[in-house]
Parts: sequence; C-alpha cells; structure tokens
Amino acid sequence: MFYWIVGSLVLLLVIMLIKAPAFVEWIRSKETQRAIDLFRVRREVLEAKFFELAAAQGKPRGLRWTECDWKDPVYFARDRNTNLLTAFSSVEIHFEAIEGGDMEDIAAVGDIRDASAVFHYQDGVWGTGGKALFNMSPDIAVEKLTAQYEPIET
Repeated sequence: MFYWIVGSLVLLLVIMLIKAPAFVEWIRSKETQRAIDLFRVRREVLEAKFFELAAAQGKPRGLRWTECDWKDPVYFARDRNTNLLTAFSSVEIHFEAIEGGDMEDIAAVGDIRDASAVFHYQDGVWGTGGKALFNMSPDIAVEKLTAQYEPIET
C-alpha cells in the first residue's frame, strides 16, 4: 500500500511538472485578456492622460499640441525583456506654432501627423508616459520593433 501511495504521488508530481508550462501560459493568457478588456474600458481616460503628458513635453520644439484624433486599431504586444504588456494606439496629432517661435512661418506646421501612442500595463493598471511614435501606425510600430516586442493576437 505504501508503494502505491508513493508511486501515485510521484506520478502526480511528474504530470504537474509536464503540465506546469501549459498552466502558466493559460494563466498568462487570461491575465492578458483581462488587461486588453480593461484597456478598452479605460481607453478614453488613457487617451486624455496621453494628451496631457505628451503636450507638456514641448516636443516637437516650437509646436503646441492642439488636438488628438483617436483611430482604430489598437495593437497589443509584450516587451520581450520586461514582459510588460504594451498597447500601440493609432492617433492623428494636430499642432500649431508657438507665437514668436522658430516654427511660426513654416507651412507644414498645420499638417496632421500620424503616430502611435504608447501605453503600458503594469501591476494591474494601464498608464502612459505620453510617448508618441511619429509616422508609425500601430501595426508598423509592432513590426519595426519586433526585436523588442512580441505581437499579441486579440
């Protein structure tokens, strides 16, 4: 009887070790889906925070952020080094020249700029530092940054 119990426990341990990576991946996929759902719920607030932070950075020099037009799609990826979930959201950014600045007489100031706004998910919360990847749609951003980010199918 003792050998049967020990054998069963060893077999159970072996099965757990074999299935552990699949279980960990299942848990990770569930957390990823919860994070993506949370992003969709909080998107409007996140977009406002992005605009606030990005406009305060003073970049590009001599221009004032006036408006962001948010577009679909949003692409999600995981940072290969930190495992941070990242969202790249399509945005059209409008600027105006700052009065008395170097850009005041530049005709292209009024051109709408396409960009990807960057958001990160950490410790159960989405946030942003106001980083924009100019001239990159979300799919291109994930593609060009493939060494850093692993795309996530949604």
